[in-house]
Amino acid sequence: MKLHGRILIPRFGPPHQQRGSVLIIVLWIALGLVTLALYFAQSTNFELRASDNRVSAQAADQAIEGAARYINYLLTLQQVNGSNGCVPDVSGYVREAIPVGDAHFWLIGRDTNAPVGPGRLCFGLVDEASKLNVNSAPSNAIVWLPRMTTDFTQAILDWRDTNASGPTVTYYSMQQPSYQCKSDPFETVDELRMVFGASMDILVGEDANRNGVLDLNENDENQNSMLDPGVLEYFTVYSREPNTNASGSAKVLINPANVNANGPLESLLRTSLGAARANQVLARFRPPVGGGGGGGRGTNQVTTSPPVPFASPLQFYARSGMTSAEFAQICTNLTTVPAGRPYIEGRVNVNTASAAVLACLLNGDAAAAQQLVTYRQNNPTSLGSISWVLDALAQNFPTDLQALESWDCVTTQSYQFTADIAALGPHGRGYRRVKFVFDTSDGTPQIVYRQDLTPLGWALGKDARQKWLSGKGTG
Repeated sequence: MKLHGRILIPRFGPPHQQRGSVLIIVLWIALGLVTLALYFAQSTNFELRASDNRVSAQAADQAIEGAARYINYLLTLQQVNGSNGCVPDVSGYVREAIPVGDAHFWLIGRDTNAPVGPGRLCFGLVDEASKLNVNSAPSNAIVWLPRMTTDFTQAILDWRDTNASGPTVTYYSMQQPSYQCKSDPFETVDELRMVFGASMDILVGEDANRNGVLDLNENDENQNSMLDPGVLEYFTVYSREPNTNASGSAKVLINPANVNANGPLESLLRTSLGAARANQVLARFRPPVGGGGGGGRGTNQVTTSPPVPFASPLQFYARSGMTSAEFAQICTNLTTVPAGRPYIEGRVNVNTASAAVLACLLNGDAAAAQQLVTYRQNNPTSLGSISWVLDALAQNFPTDLQALESWDCVTTQSYQFTADIAALGPHGRGYRRVKFVFDTSDGTPQIVYRQDLTPLGWALGKDARQKWLSGKGTG
């Protein structure tokens, strides 16, 4: 309506109320927009972090692949240099925080000379021959392992027995779901999880993440501040040596027949020690020759005695009268396995085995096992052959020495190695861990086992993380 030429607009409230309502609406709209902006910013930040973590994880994966190629090169170089069968010297290769692009990797190892306290992480390759072979070790060796029980020992024998006749065979058919006793050799040590009597306490002990150290988050059951691992720490399925020498020809079988004249053992000794010394050594094993009349004809008669059996190269050395230097020249060419079999299975490397494993070879004698460890620590240049075992045990542990001589169980050669590789991507993210087993017994290194251990959690200890976060990790 008009009044004196003006248009009157009806008002619905005082002016200050209208302005307040508009302000509130604007504030709500602004708050909504800010909330949306923050939401999308946070989502973008999460996505950026997730993408960064994925990139870091991929970088860590590539670092692990690079580490595996590096180990393959290292072992190949040993073969080229004629050192196949030797444990790589830890001073000859990098082991900790090695850079691969922006990622780094570590080789988680074991110190088998010293007890393992909290967080004392060791780096390097792990010698599989430093362990008991679960497929060939006898029950009277297995039973002495830490945490081992007699029931579990028997179940292991039944599981690997091809005759499937042991007392635990029927146990598996009663499980839900049921399964069968394998009745065949173990393919991996993790297969022990399926065996009657197995438990996590027996298998891994206090080492939940299986890195060889007592971490802060792991349960120290006996409160001794030392790691007490389970049997998985001491078992392998890979330890074997080629039953041929470096040239590819068969090793010399040390059976009684080979001590005869013109035999392969005499040839080996003559080549290595000379004819005179070879005759002196062989004379200790050959039956005595005596003269005597018979029937008035004055003919010489040969008096023979039963041949001397050799249960192991160590026993041969103990009876031979050879010096350790002489034995070192021939020891890697001796075998108790016939030429038709390509490998010598299950020998334990006395230079790298832990005291717990050595005790298994010595009828559980922990003192004798520690004597071996102490001797090799104090005499690192005298470990070229198994002859040093006599020097370490003969005086104070003669019975234990006889136990070692009674079966072919010790060596100083190793052809299988574990590379337990942990890796971090850029900025310390993308943690990955993969275990590889390399086998060089056929000359060329081959990866025979690969296992992702990432789900077991952080395995680099507290110090490695602190070094990384402080920017002090170096290759």
